[in-house]
Amino acid sequence: METKNLLDSHQLIQASIERRKKVDRVFSACSRLASVLSIIILAFFLGGTMSKGIGWINWQFLTGSPSRFADEAGVFPALVGSLWLIILTLMIAVPLGIATAIYLEEYGKRSRFAQLVAINISNLAGVPSIIYGILGLAFFVRILMLGRSILAGSLTMSLVILPVIIIASQEALKSVPKSIREASLSLGATKWQTVRHAVLPSALPGILTGIILALARAIGETAPLITIGALSFIAFVPRGPLDPFTVLPIQIYNWASRPQKEFQNLAAAAIIVLLFLFLLFNALAIILRHRTSERIR
Repeated sequence: METKNLLDSHQLIQASIERRKKVDRVFSACSRLASVLSIIILAFFLGGTMSKGIGWINWQFLTGSPSRFADEAGVFPALVGSLWLIILTLMIAVPLGIATAIYLEEYGKRSRFAQLVAINISNLAGVPSIIYGILGLAFFVRILMLGRSILAGSLTMSLVILPVIIIASQEALKSVPKSIREASLSLGATKWQTVRHAVLPSALPGILTGIILALARAIGETAPLITIGALSFIAFVPRGPLDPFTVLPIQIYNWASRPQKEFQNLAAAAIIVLLFLFLLFNALAIILRHRTSERIR
């Protein structure tokens, strides 16, 4: 009787294992299918954009200013504005985000204030970007009287990407083994020396990954910048952080909204330039992350 019960239990276990294997195979097949479909759709859109815009990219397009004539239109003011915006945004958001993550994870982990801040940061990560644009318009543009400038746009975009940087930095700091902290403290190092020379270098590859994700969001955002009053047509190159500006996504939107086919092609060409800019910044960040990882090893 006991032998029969054992056999029945063994058969049930085998049947359960077989079921799980089938589910696993189905899930793996669905995942591969979803990946292939995503790549096909992406290739379709990229192919259409390349075929429309690649012929319009020339020296005149890269160095010229927007014009009501498609043959004379260029993207240089928007390109410079995008570079100004991205660099200033990173200069503001990255130190502030990393410092906040260090405080929350290393110093104020058990305090109620830190817990309250962490909860609010998690909630802010899901706030629509247009809300940040309204906040930037009310506070940076009107109260601080920065106007519709690059600095106001950079401060607004910093608010957009700060939650991403803080959360990614916190996870990177959590992944550092406690033994590294304990070894540093046992040798007589202070808390800050441990964080600066032991914990932060070990967490830097993960922090850079978060910065890459935040950068990807910052490059493509349009709604907050339109809200604070970034210009859709600008014929001069911004020379400082307090100058009016436009960026590539807004310029693309301006051209894509026009009915003429030539401006549709210009929008496709500007998309290619934006993709190149995005890939360039990502490549620099990935190279820096790789070198940091190699140095740690």
